[in-house]
Amino acid sequence: MQKLSCALLVDDDQTTNYLNQLLLQRLDVARKLLVALNGQEALTLLQSQCQEASAESPVLVLLDVKMPVMDGFGFLEAYSQFPLAQKNAVIIVMLTTSLHPHDVERIQRLNIAGFLNKPLTEDKVRSILQRYYSSAADNA
Repeated sequence: MQKLSCALLVDDDQTTNYLNQLLLQRLDVARKLLVALNGQEALTLLQSQCQEASAESPVLVLLDVKMPVMDGFGFLEAYSQFPLAQKNAVIIVMLTTSLHPHDVERIQRLNIAGFLNKPLTEDKVRSILQRYYSSAADNA
């Protein structure tokens, strides 16, 4: 089975990005991994990578909730303005350390695939792949 063409990690913590990159590389999840340190950087990356649906366009975005410059909620608000074809091709999963009821309620109202409590683990990655990319999960 085929692995994902591209995944995007969005987190302001460079250690978290590094560990998540190692995990995704070890599981051989995607041919290409992009990293952004905040929502604004992620939007810029998506705009440059996704001019047209291409193999360079992320099909999975793992998005931190709390970041400087632009947080995950700000990213999603701006991302909602993207053309529908681009949005339909991308699965967004928010990652959070906050299980505060207000944050959980706010996340549940968003038009995203879901949210997971940090840290990202092999089981969580396999669950995402199985649920949204079953053919890719067989390869991981």
